[in-house]
Amino acid sequence: MKTITRNGFDRLERLLDRVFGPKWNPLAQLGPLGWLMFWTVTITGVYLFIFFDTGVVRAWESVERISGVHWWHAGVARSVHRYASDLMVVVVLIHLVREWARDRYRGSRWFSWVTGAIAIWFIYLSGFTGYWLVWDTLAQYVATTTTEFLDSLGIFAEPIARNFMAPDLLSSRFFTLMVFLHIAIPLILLMLMWVHVQRITEARTRPPRGLSVIMIAAAVIGALIWPATSQAPADLAQVPLSVGLDWIILPVYPLIESLPHGVTWAIVAVFGVLLIGMPWLPPRKELTAAEVTLDHCNGCGRCVDDCPYNAIELVPRTDDLPFDQEVVVDADRCVACGICMGSCPSSTPFRRTGELLTGIDLPDRPLAGLRAEVIEAAEALPKDGPRVMTLSCGFGAAGDEVPGRVVLPCVAMVPPSLIDYIISKGLADGVAIAGCAERDCQHRMGHEWTEKRIARTRDPYLRERVPRERLHTIWAGPTEGARLNFELGAFGASLAEAGAWDRARPLAEDEAAEALATTRRRKDR
Repeated sequence: MKTITRNGFDRLERLLDRVFGPKWNPLAQLGPLGWLMFWTVTITGVYLFIFFDTGVVRAWESVERISGVHWWHAGVARSVHRYASDLMVVVVLIHLVREWARDRYRGSRWFSWVTGAIAIWFIYLSGFTGYWLVWDTLAQYVATTTTEFLDSLGIFAEPIARNFMAPDLLSSRFFTLMVFLHIAIPLILLMLMWVHVQRITEARTRPPRGLSVIMIAAAVIGALIWPATSQAPADLAQVPLSVGLDWIILPVYPLIESLPHGVTWAIVAVFGVLLIGMPWLPPRKELTAAEVTLDHCNGCGRCVDDCPYNAIELVPRTDDLPFDQEVVVDADRCVACGICMGSCPSSTPFRRTGELLTGIDLPDRPLAGLRAEVIEAAEALPKDGPRVMTLSCGFGAAGDEVPGRVVLPCVAMVPPSLIDYIISKGLADGVAIAGCAERDCQHRMGHEWTEKRIARTRDPYLRERVPRERLHTIWAGPTEGARLNFELGAFGASLAEAGAWDRARPLAEDEAAEALATTRRRKDR
């Protein structure tokens, strides 16, 4: 089910890439769009409050004035407020399903999932209280259904639903309370949204400016074409026979009416527990977190800057080496993506004396083992014609089985010096880096850091001596296997046309034997 959903998202995103481009793809910007909708709702809500009067009668009348006399500014703001609220719910729910489908909620990523799941409840609570303020027949229906549902818990000294039994039982203080709740709940939601991104480096909270303009413009156009309107004023002397329901924010109310309250409470409780507990259902075996070797760490901080999850920090030096700082890994936050290893200046496969160690490494996938894997993969490449080695992301396109392919947690774990090593040692005539789709890297920064390292705009740089025409990058999603095969074939053809394999220097037999022996020793352990 998860694979089907993930592939479905990828195919839809590919279509949207053609319309918006990878950087503006709405499905790749769901988190930032959620923030945009929140601020849109907040700004329009503050503006609407200027024209809103609290009171049993004045509330509905003031909302009618907003949509009537002041339609050209406050009325548009009301409609934008309504549509942005609905859109925020839709965006957040799709974001939730997409993160589940891409398996980005378990292990060290549990924190973002749990805080996001809690935030969803507050989004709905904000919507519920907003509908009460209009005080039309829909608000009356929501108020009576909600209070009866709460009364079924038996925790109140007196039933709160009795306040809606007759007109003379409801006071204007009720609307003052609703205004307070409608302000307080979004403030709590904002705090949860802030906490939600605290474990993420350079969290995206703003969508691209062009996409923001498109979304706001669409909301304004929708407000002008289909303005939000109130239903008939609430009348507690009568029971509403029918109401127009907002099926995005209020879908639970028919369930409350159709089932016994005890059953509904049980469904809500079980659903809430399962939603929050999903990162541990079932538990996932995690790779070992990155480890630091102080003898090879000078505290430069490049791994700190490159870690997508704030899992690495600089602390005062604890050994006798002449450096001020060292790095420490928070194992609870590390997802073992290997990006830190790719950013470390000491991650060089050219070392021949002593054990190949680096300042920060993955115990389950160390640099020494990666070098051995690359050499072993080179042995499987065809001897005639251009030999292309593929360094591939395990979350990107799979394509056909091709010789000389090394699958990685993230292509950004490849230090640029390894590419230099493959080319200069004659392991392959060309190197293809096949990562996730450009629109959204599985580990957030892998695509961007890799591109910048190759372009020599971010440390560590790819050395100038590496011919750029012998390196090719492919950013493809899991359903783009055909495209991966095509681009690999085209890259091989370009190498053949340039005669690149004639210039390749073969790997010395003793070095290959040594690397293969290292690989076998690791497997035996």
